[in-house]
Amino acid sequence: MNQELIKKAHELRSRGFTTGEIADELNVSKDTARWLTLQTTGKKVEEDAGKAPVDFAINWKSLGGSSARLRYVSAAMADMALKYGTADVVVGIAVSGVPFATMMADVMDVESGLETSIAVFHPIKHRKGEDAEGAISSNFASVTGKRVVIVDDVITSGRTIKEVIKVLKNHGAVPTAVIVLIDKKGISEVEDVPVESLIQVSRLG
Repeated sequence: MNQELIKKAHELRSRGFTTGEIADELNVSKDTARWLTLQTTGKKVEEDAGKAPVDFAINWKSLGGSSARLRYVSAAMADMALKYGTADVVVGIAVSGVPFATMMADVMDVESGLETSIAVFHPIKHRKGEDAEGAISSNFASVTGKRVVIVDDVITSGRTIKEVIKVLKNHGAVPTAVIVLIDKKGISEVEDVPVESLIQVSRLG
């Protein structure tokens, strides 16, 4: 396994990041993040350390570090979302889905001529405690009774998407589509909600 990823995972853990937050920072699955934190830095992975989960590490730093590039990519994502009609609210999954959601809402305003609001979803994997559950932030737009588009950077297993759809429906929202930058799982729909991605990663062999 890439020693640099192992080192980064340990650094993030030492700074108090949860396994879910480490997964988001490194753009790997939660299982991979857990595996990385159990490895010893600077040493060859031992056979008895457990086999690494099958995964792909995604690095989109060259995109995330540029507001212009984020705007162009978000416009393409907004275009995909508009295939499913107008939306009242764009829900960004914290942390990495929020910048895309913010810029998408701005593009969708212009394209549809309607005001599109922003909401933020905090997934379970970022929260601590046995009773923790995903939640819609109260600091942004309400989703109750609204048509919503869900936005994230990467789909790895689909668990977070399933979680946010359930929470949104419990709030009386109507999810119309899930839009992601990268789909590592090859998912076309979750809970009858269509999933669209700019990039789909496929494992060969």
